[in-house]
Amino acid sequence: MNTDDQSKIGLRERKKIKTRASIQKHALRLFREQGYHETTIEQIAEAAEISPSTFFRYFPTKEALVLEDDYDPILIQMFQEQPPELTPIQALRRAMNQGLAMIPEQEKEALRERMELTFSVPELRAASLNQLTDTLRMIAKLLAVRVGRESDDFYVMSFAGAVIGVIMSILVYSADKPDADYPSLIDEALAHLEAGFPLLPD
Repeated sequence: MNTDDQSKIGLRERKKIKTRASIQKHALRLFREQGYHETTIEQIAEAAEISPSTFFRYFPTKEALVLEDDYDPILIQMFQEQPPELTPIQALRRAMNQGLAMIPEQEKEALRERMELTFSVPELRAASLNQLTDTLRMIAKLLAVRVGRESDDFYVMSFAGAVIGVIMSILVYSADKPDADYPSLIDEALAHLEAGFPLLPD
């Protein structure tokens, strides 16, 4: 793939992120005003000035609107581009720091609001668990390529599970702490994992 193709893909991804963020922004406003269950996809589409069919091009379900974003492909690419001399956890930390730094402040606030919704709506909590399972397998595949093992290798899966556990703990920790700095907490928790989870002083 040449540089021009890469630039075109980057532009398409940025446009896709912008459109999805716009849909999520209108949806979150409606959720605040009238509740998650009371808000319909038709209302969200109307507020975003798109058709319901266009909505489904970006989000297959209303649950996906809360749980999904377009940053995973960016984080994956950044992880794959990390120098080979870095350990897997170092590569992951650097990739996540670089990726999260790209998120505008207003979108970070929307991310926080989506996290709060996920923990307050039962069906969203259930769907998020399924999503975490998929994310675990994705991390395992990325790690397997980096270290030259199979993605179902016991130690590869254990590492991926530990990373998911760290991320899940920060989601829970941040859900009811509006002033928490989510990106910094993720990096701090991964650093704690890298250090072998030593006991910290009170």
